[in-house]
Amino acid sequence: MAALKKNKLVELFWKVHPWLYKLSGGVVGARVVGMPVLLLTTTGRKSGAPRERALTYVPEGSSFVVIASYLGEPRHPDWYLNLKARPEAHVLIGRESVRVRAREAQGAERERLWKQAVRMNADYDEYRSRTKRQIPVVILERQA
Repeated sequence: MAALKKNKLVELFWKVHPWLYKLSGGVVGARVVGMPVLLLTTTGRKSGAPRERALTYVPEGSSFVVIASYLGEPRHPDWYLNLKARPEAHVLIGRESVRVRAREAQGAERERLWKQAVRMNADYDEYRSRTKRQIPVVILERQA
C-alpha cells in the first residue's frame, strides 16, 4: 500500500481523531498505521491559542519522538512551527496528561531516531522522498 498523501479525507480523519481519542480515554485511535498515538497541545505561535493535534510517536525512554513529516508536503506542519516558537507543550496519552518540552534531534541522535521511526512505519522514507526539506525529528521530553 502506498504512503498516504494529504487530501480532504485524511484531513477529516485527523480532525475527528482527537475527539474520539479523548471521548474513549485513548482507547479508540490509540494506534494508527501500527504506531502509538498521542494528542499534542501546543500554543499557536501567532494566535497564542491552544492547538491540538493527534500524532503518531516513537517511545524513547520516558520521552516521545514525533516526526514532522506532514506526509511529505513541502512545508513544515503548524504544530512543529508552534513548538519552535514555544517548546513547552502538553501530551495526552490515554488519560495521562504530561507536560513536555520539545527539542529537535540533531546529528547521530536524529539518524538513530529516524531509523527507528522508519522501522515502525516505512512510509516515512516515502515522505522523505516527496520533499526537499529535511523532515524534523522532535523529542518531547517529560517535565516535572
